Formats: sequence, structure tokens, C-alpha cells
Amino acid sequence: MTVYLHEEDLPAGLFADGADIAVDTETMGLLTPRDRLCVVQLSDGGPDEHLVRFSPGSDYAAPNLRALLADKTRVKLYHFGRFDLAAIKYYLKTDATPVYCTKIASRLVRTYTDRHGLKELVRELLQTDISKAQQSSDWGGPVLSDAQRDYAASDVRYLHRLRDELDRRLAREGRTELAQACFDFLPHRADLDIAGWAEADIFAHV
Repeated sequence: MTVYLHEEDLPAGLFADGADIAVDTETMGLLTPRDRLCVVQLSDGGPDEHLVRFSPGSDYAAPNLRALLADKTRVKLYHFGRFDLAAIKYYLKTDATPVYCTKIASRLVRTYTDRHGLKELVRELLQTDISKAQQSSDWGGPVLSDAQRDYAASDVRYLHRLRDELDRRLAREGRTELAQACFDFLPHRADLDIAGWAEADIFAHV
């Protein structure tokens, strides 16, 4: 298992054609237009993870990364994809779809708990503990520490396996079509976030 760090873009032809890609992002904060995109993490479910780091002042051209994320033959796996989709759309000018979100799937089938974070999901479904100690660290610094690299990689390392287990539970509970409808809407929810409706529920009565 190796974590590879790339600057400003991926090498061409890194992933096999058609392979679904787990995706995550690290930013300077939680407000997309204010807090720049620093790192994009990717995995095809194999033994290695790839990180793409962007420097301050980056133009986010990243042609290979953008082509990969825009490839409609590959499902992009996220955990809380709403945030990642918004960051990718705003900075990389790319719709990183089609989408599968393990957090949404978890909320639809794990109704016996209110704990849907990645750490809890990996612990219950995959019997593996992951560290979230670097969650609030400075991702814009000139050097990523080994701890930051491993943290970033762990955010995509387990998503393929989680999808497999969550798909079984969605089918068991008869919620597969409902989940897919939520996944299909998620890019539009990200667009609303970017446009200024991050907190408002436009579907609410009041």
C-alpha cells in the first residue's frame, strides 16, 4: 500500500479505463468560495492512493485530473459528496459525476444510529479503525506531513468496500432506487451551496 503525491495534476493514464474512482478533497475550510481547494485524493479500490496537491495561486488547470473526474463511464464514490462536488465544481470547473455517496447510503439504511461519519462507518461495516486526528490540520502548507498524507489517503481507501456493503443493505431494505435518486440530485445540491443556499432548505414550508 503506497500513497503517491502529485503536484497540480495526475499523470496521464494512471487508472484503468472504466474503473470507478473514490474521491475526496481537503480545503482550507468549509466555505467553498473562500477556502481554497488544497488536495484531491483518489483511489480505484486497489492497494494505492493518489493525492493531487494544489499550491496557493494555482490555476487548477489539471487536464488529466479534470478529464478523469468528468468521465461519465466512471462512478465517483464520496463520503459527504455534497461538499466535495462543490469544491471540485468551483475550483476545477468540473462536474465530477455520476455520484455515489456513502454518507447518504448510510443515512438510508443505518437508521438505528445518528453516527454516519466515515470513522464510525468503517469501524462498523469493515471492522477497521481509522484516525481522524488530522481532520482540522493546515492543508495549505508547503509540505504535507506523513500523518496528513495517510489521513488523506484513508478518506478514499475504504469507499469501494463500503459501497459493496451499503448496496447489500439498500437492496435488503428496498431503498436502492431512493438512494440513486438522492445521488442524482447531489450535484444540484452542491450547485445550491455554491450559489448561496448552503443553509436554507428551499423545500421547507417556512
